[in-house]
Amino acid sequence: MLRRIKRFIPKPVFGLYHWLRAVLAVLAYGYPARHLNVIGITGTDGKTTTAHLLYSILRQAKRRASLISTTGAVIYGRENVPLGLHVTTPNPFELQRFLKTARQAGSDTIVLEATSHGLAQHRVMGSNFRIGVVTNITDEHLDYHGSYDQYLADKARLFRRVRTSILNLDDRSYPRLREMASGKQVTYGLDPAAQITATEIRHTPGGSTLTVPAIDRRVRTRFAGDYNVQNILAAVAAALALGIDPGHIAAGLEAAVPPPGRLEKIERGQPFSVYVDFAHTAHGLDSLLKMLHGVKEKRLIVVFGCAGERDPFKRFPMGASAGKYADLTVITAEDPRTEDLDAIIDQVAEGVESEGGVFGESYFRVPDRSEAIAFAIQKLAQPGDIVVTTGKAHERSMCFGTVEHPWDEFAAVEAALAGLSQAEPAAQQP
Repeated sequence: MLRRIKRFIPKPVFGLYHWLRAVLAVLAYGYPARHLNVIGITGTDGKTTTAHLLYSILRQAKRRASLISTTGAVIYGRENVPLGLHVTTPNPFELQRFLKTARQAGSDTIVLEATSHGLAQHRVMGSNFRIGVVTNITDEHLDYHGSYDQYLADKARLFRRVRTSILNLDDRSYPRLREMASGKQVTYGLDPAAQITATEIRHTPGGSTLTVPAIDRRVRTRFAGDYNVQNILAAVAAALALGIDPGHIAAGLEAAVPPPGRLEKIERGQPFSVYVDFAHTAHGLDSLLKMLHGVKEKRLIVVFGCAGERDPFKRFPMGASAGKYADLTVITAEDPRTEDLDAIIDQVAEGVESEGGVFGESYFRVPDRSEAIAFAIQKLAQPGDIVVTTGKAHERSMCFGTVEHPWDEFAAVEAALAGLSQAEPAAQQP
């Protein structure tokens, strides 16, 4: 609703509204961040994984840390407190309430995901960031920001007053952010020129093993793929900036568990592998499928869709990534909202076909997401294959029209696995 109203409100007025709201929130809760060390993590992909990696390191180091991320929030000493957060960066009143509650619970360090929307709308005002981390900045959310340059500028707000800016030397955003970031700058990445880098990297679907010279350790983690190595290095850079001992950093990396829906394996005795992942951007899906393609034993099967009213230009490249790396693709629904689902599927299918995909042979259209998951697991998958569903993961609803309907990706996968011997749904004809 807010997105529709915004069209009729001058941008300066809308910006002033968000600014005033943020100021009131900080005043209402007494500016709790002034007593805290807040580490902000921004980027298109990898924010949640990096946040959870850093949080695991902080726990190993016995720091009094709290966390707020896409998958939820954790208050120090009260691990299972449900906070009811439905967005990555909550509105300023929710955020300031969380900061105050965390402070009262004894926390002195906060790991906070900061989205471009949250930064542009001043939701994180008063967070008093000590360290800023960027994962990457790709062509995403341009329907909101208008251009890549503006998207990058909104992300760069995180680095205006930090003591340490942690930047990804591998990412195309680096040259620009280097000029815009404040404080001490630390680079990380797979580029050997980065200050924090990795060598001797080995991947499997279940994780990675790598040597991190900056901490003089070889570590085994449950995070697979080069994109996750970058997330690991970002967390290491932040931990070193906080003065954490290398031994605690290594222990934190090895103890860290992927957040819900980040290449989460579902094992129910089936003769093939099934994973649930949140990849919902062009860069995220491409990185995921490229990694799985590189480690597959037999075939790679992907089930995904693209959201309505969000970044329509990413549909073709996401389809192209599936056509390039997956052996079989099942295109389905992912929050179509008020857009025509068949039209969205058409645009994704064009991308698959651009890489040689043939309908009914290498790709299929199954609009109902439950049926799509069942189709991939019950009809397509064979022993030794990898099946991955992407785009929903931890989310608990799917939007059709203007209504949010309950959705549970894990339950849909479980139901499909339970029904392996039952009748199989049929794919949609063109």
